[in-house]
Amino acid sequence: MSWFSNIFDSLYQTLITDNRYQFILSGLGVTLQIALFSVLIGIVIGALVAIIKVSAIGNHKLKPLSWLCNLYISVIRGTPVYVQMLIMYTLILADTGLNELVIGSITFGLNSGAYVAEIIRAGIMSIDKGQMEAGRSLGLNYVSVMKSIILPQAIKNILPALGNEFIVLIKETSIVGTITVYDLTKTAERISSVTLDLYTPLLVVAAIYLIIVLGLTKLLNIFERRLARSDRG
Repeated sequence: MSWFSNIFDSLYQTLITDNRYQFILSGLGVTLQIALFSVLIGIVIGALVAIIKVSAIGNHKLKPLSWLCNLYISVIRGTPVYVQMLIMYTLILADTGLNELVIGSITFGLNSGAYVAEIIRAGIMSIDKGQMEAGRSLGLNYVSVMKSIILPQAIKNILPALGNEFIVLIKETSIVGTITVYDLTKTAERISSVTLDLYTPLLVVAAIYLIIVLGLTKLLNIFERRLARSDRG
């Protein structure tokens, strides 16, 4: 009973006293906001990079752009996102006047874009080449075929992978507190500094991350099953 009482007291101090649960809810909102904005930025960048790389196949005019895209992917995927965030915060975007939340979103968006680009490129390459030829034979130009025929099918194939990318982003944003953004993890540190309890706030935050990830994974599995049924139908 003493052990249970200690746990209850710790949770009470972490969540109830001075309405500290509001800090956690605020931090959760910031975490989800950064993850959402980042994945949207990543999808836009990833789609552009993927289309350039696919279009550059057999088109020498696009080779320089394709080379730049490959450089971008190599640099982003070859360096830690933590280092990228510090470079963006202290060097590249230091004098832009942007707040830390926006800088964090841009950093994670650029990081996500490199991975999304490869996901989308693989999705486009998975579509039968005959569909491009069939569209061109109907008088459609390359852009129209890509927009109306290829991309819709590719997006359907890669939606589960994009969902996984969103889940990964939610967990990766836990380092954004380094640039003084009060996300979910940073909020735990803030509460710990007041209660002098280093463990309970972190365990509460870990439980919240776990619930979010398990919930999104469950939704993603349901979505994948529905896609599979629609394909069979």
